[in-house]
Amino acid sequence: MMQKAGPFTVRYGEGLDLASADLPAPTRMRIPTREGAVRCRVQHPRPSATPSPVVVHFHGGAFIVRYPQMDDFYTRFLADQVGAVVVSVDYDVAPQKHYPVAQHQAHDVVAWFVEHGAGMGVDARRIAISGFSAGGNLAASAALQARDAGTFAPALVVLGVPSLDVAEPTTAKTATIARPMIDAGLLDLVRETYYRDASRRPEPYASPLLAPDLTDYPPTLVLTAEVDALRREGDAFAARLLEAGVDVTHHVVPDRDHYFMLASDAEQARETLDLIVAHLRVALVDLAG
Repeated sequence: MMQKAGPFTVRYGEGLDLASADLPAPTRMRIPTREGAVRCRVQHPRPSATPSPVVVHFHGGAFIVRYPQMDDFYTRFLADQVGAVVVSVDYDVAPQKHYPVAQHQAHDVVAWFVEHGAGMGVDARRIAISGFSAGGNLAASAALQARDAGTFAPALVVLGVPSLDVAEPTTAKTATIARPMIDAGLLDLVRETYYRDASRRPEPYASPLLAPDLTDYPPTLVLTAEVDALRREGDAFAARLLEAGVDVTHHVVPDRDHYFMLASDAEQARETLDLIVAHLRVALVDLAG
């Protein structure tokens, strides 16, 4: 029921489409992975004389809702402001699939673009990974898998309000407000449906915060929200990256719960989007010459 209701109930980002109106309409493609073909929604920038960099993005939805359109405001903004091809991945979710299916798909989609992107006219040597909430888990996991397997090295990983520890008791993930967006009931549902095998929840690709070693992890931008129940694990991941010598920037969005960009505060949302764009420009455009 949550999956079917996604297109009608998800309002995240509503009113935040700040991109220029002249961007091309998104296209669709299917990417092969070890877990089967995965649908992707591809937002192209305006035509350019040179190949565009690539950002592969993973939407949120508690590993239950599959609705990549929820982040169209974001993918369009990146295409507009960075000049990147932005790939929004429609990965498999629970209860139909369970860990580690989506994590495998996340890694394999990025790896496919690294290997085959030139055939699409993009410069896949300049690639970044992005994810919000559950998608932040997938982005962090994909980067960790790539480091361990030596398959690719993203120029930047963007983690927005990420879920990074699914082994910690859900009762320990407390917010500082009375009615948080993320509560123990939702977190329990995620574990009972997607992370059904409790013995695997501490694995690094399921819970990147618990990886024993984060040395040589890619440069990372971590965005946490001040009153979000998942803030503590995002903060801890940023601290561990710093300790490991990783180039990391950590920004806490003030006064925000898990929905960390809202049209009701468009100025703050634009500041957050501009921060992401600035880091992507440095990683994908400026440093690439």
